[in-house]
Amino acid sequence: MSNLGKTIGITSALMITGMLAIGQQVEGEKQGTVPKGWHLLDKSKDGYSGISLGKAYEFVKSKNLKGKPVIVAVIDSGIDTLHEDLKEVLWKNPKEIPGNGIDDDGNGYVDDVYGWNFLGNKDGRNLKQDSYEGARVYHAYKAKFEKVDPTTLSGDEAITYKMWAKAKAKVEGDGNSGADLFMLKTALKNAEKSDSVIRAGMKKDVYTGNELDTFTATTQAEKAAKGGFLYLFRANKMMETTNKEFIEGFSEYVNGESKKAEAKDHAPEDLRGAVTGDNEKDINDKYYGNSDVMASTPFHGTHVAGIIGAVRGNGKGMDGVADNVRIMAVRAVPDGDEHDKDIALAIRYAVDNGAQIINMSFGKDYSPNKKWVDEAVQYANSKGVLLVHAAGNDSKDVDVQDNFPSPVYQSGSGKADNWITVGASGDEAAGGLTASFSNYGKKEVDVFAPGVKIYSTIPGGNTYGDAQGTSMASPVVAGAAAFLKSYFPKLSPKQLKYCIEKSVQAPTGQVRKPGTDEMVPMSDLAKNGGVINVYEAAKIAATLQGGAVPEKKKTTVKPTMKNKKG
Repeated sequence: MSNLGKTIGITSALMITGMLAIGQQVEGEKQGTVPKGWHLLDKSKDGYSGISLGKAYEFVKSKNLKGKPVIVAVIDSGIDTLHEDLKEVLWKNPKEIPGNGIDDDGNGYVDDVYGWNFLGNKDGRNLKQDSYEGARVYHAYKAKFEKVDPTTLSGDEAITYKMWAKAKAKVEGDGNSGADLFMLKTALKNAEKSDSVIRAGMKKDVYTGNELDTFTATTQAEKAAKGGFLYLFRANKMMETTNKEFIEGFSEYVNGESKKAEAKDHAPEDLRGAVTGDNEKDINDKYYGNSDVMASTPFHGTHVAGIIGAVRGNGKGMDGVADNVRIMAVRAVPDGDEHDKDIALAIRYAVDNGAQIINMSFGKDYSPNKKWVDEAVQYANSKGVLLVHAAGNDSKDVDVQDNFPSPVYQSGSGKADNWITVGASGDEAAGGLTASFSNYGKKEVDVFAPGVKIYSTIPGGNTYGDAQGTSMASPVVAGAAAFLKSYFPKLSPKQLKYCIEKSVQAPTGQVRKPGTDEMVPMSDLAKNGGVINVYEAAKIAATLQGGAVPEKKKTTVKPTMKNKKG
């Protein structure tokens, strides 16, 4: 799932608490700011906890290394193929003639010039919104498992029952879901009313949390509205977000929760099937969709693509992490939960068409056809392709709570070693080194990377703007992997992962555990306990080029980042 409500890190608990606090005056420390592109900077040189990209480029230049093109597939919601900072770096199928209605390369996908859209139909229709996977699972297996004795089940049936029971508990709830939804809807109405009062008082329609903080309220209504809304901006660490973005994200979140509430009594419509027309139960029925990789939902994918490889040094907007990159667009993520079949086929499409790295900035709580995805991951591994996945934005421990897709094979045969799971970091000057919304896991999250206030490409009119989430942290790592693969082309996926993991910068002090006020070592939140550093990764890559990954673990690079409390 890649909806904006989750991308910007809004959580229902903070929303309810904050909006019911309207009328209170909020005191507290101002949230700091970071410059555009801070995620690329170096802590010792620039003062921000970025990935030291400038030093990495200086390093490969000092070695007289020349980069080779690397294809990075972005499995996402769609990409603006007309954006000024992306059109030069988009992958173009060399064997396909655009617009002739013929499958020139014989791969089964007609006119797949920039990639493929698995959420479309040959008649030009595209899926925009889809349902919640928990509801789909609950109703799909309700008749089968409602009265069954789970102790009589084994193998795949036992696994499916366990998934269904989890969905049942979530969908049916604890009896308070109706009250929670009522509070959310009330909170949204209050937010909209407060926003109206503030806009009138400030005499402007768009303002940020920081601008609201400096606004002098004169009437009691303005003071009450400012107090409640400012609490929300601060609690969600979104002081640079605009009121418009905040209200839209909140509204989207409430709408999603409303759909989940409806799922108890009503099976979700087959919105996807009505468009794609394939047999979703048959993984071999794979030649559906269309070539419209932009469709009507390109915000998320466009922002992700820019982080990876927006044209560097052209004086426009911003710079991507990697040069010599070609972005392949594979649309498989709707506004709602993605389907396992689409993801499995998207991975296979990317691999078969030359992708060396695949970015996956999406996730969900259930995976009814995980075997298909597992097989696609194994296929990618056999072809030397690295997968980079966002850890998720629920402030939860994914060591004990599910977040799919995952690298752990359902069959029990092990874990993919061509996979990196990424949590989101921030900067000490603007909310802390760990993002408040980021998922974490001492075993299942490999590294952290910048994912707060990331400035990148936005669709429509060659525009740019901030977004945040592990969805933004994942492409930072995918871009870093593309950089390493470009300048050290003989590195395998396992070696790329090794370089990225062993070069992390670990903070000297403790960091805030996402979603709490608890301070913990960063090693409690990720296997490698730090934020990626491309410069240090490049130095390690230079020692590995063409060689094997050392069996003995290398010592993690000495920490350079200092964590500030608060």
